[in-house]
Amino acid sequence: MIKKFEIKSHDGPGRVGKVDGEITPKLFFKKDLKIAPNEGSAYNIDREIAEFNVKETLRLAKENVDYCDIAVIQGSKYIDLRVECLKQLEEIGYNGFIIANGDALLTNPRDLVELVVTLKKEANKTSYFIFSFTEISFMPILTYMGIDGFLADSANYYSHLNVLQTPTKSYDLNTYHIYEDISQEELETKNIENMEFVLKEIHAHMKNRSLRNLVEERSGTTPQNISTLKILDRTAMDYLLEFTQLF
Repeated sequence: MIKKFEIKSHDGPGRVGKVDGEITPKLFFKKDLKIAPNEGSAYNIDREIAEFNVKETLRLAKENVDYCDIAVIQGSKYIDLRVECLKQLEEIGYNGFIIANGDALLTNPRDLVELVVTLKKEANKTSYFIFSFTEISFMPILTYMGIDGFLADSANYYSHLNVLQTPTKSYDLNTYHIYEDISQEELETKNIENMEFVLKEIHAHMKNRSLRNLVEERSGTTPQNISTLKILDRTAMDYLLEFTQLF
C-alpha cells in the first residue's frame, strides 16, 4: 500500500514533492488516508506508558501493513522513543507518517524543534511527514523544517472550539465577534479555506526561494512561533543550511 514520494525541489529543509500524483506540501484528509491503527497517548506521561504505547503501535502497524499506507509516530515527549518508532515503522514498510501530539508540540517550541529536526535527520529521504492539529500560523515554519503536509481535520477540531483560524491569528469567536451566528460547519469551511490559502502562499514562496521570508513574517504572530524560530536558528543551523541555496 506504500505511496511513492518524489522530491522535486528544496527551499531550505522545506520540500516540494509529489505523493499519489499531488504536489506537497498539501492538506491531507483523514477520510482519504488508510491510517494504521495505533495506541495513542497523552504527551506528558511516564516513560513506561509511552514505551508500551510504542510497542502496541508497532504491533498494530505490522498487522495492518498490507491494508494501510500511513503510520503514526508515537512516543509522547521521549525523542528516542519517537525515533525508535519511526525506524521500525520504516522497516515494516511505511513511508508516510503522522506525528502524534501535534497540539501539545506547538506549545512546547523546544520539543517541537528537537523532534522534527531529529526525525527528519533519521528518516529515509523518501519518507514524508504529516502534522496534526496545526495552527495555521505555524504552517510556514513547519514546512520550512521539513513537514510535507497537514491534516485538514484540524479545521473541524478548531470549529468545535468555536475558533476561527487565520494566517496570522486564532480568534475565539466567543470573545471576538467577527462573525455573528456562524454555524460550526461554516466555520470549519472557513478554516479549511484559510489553510488552503496559506498553502498557496507557501508554494509561491518556495517557487521563489523565499520561504524563509514568510517564516520570519509569521514568526511574530504568537510567542510560541517566534520561540520556535529562535530555537531552530540556535540549535539546528547546520540542518537549515544543508539545502539552503547560497547566492
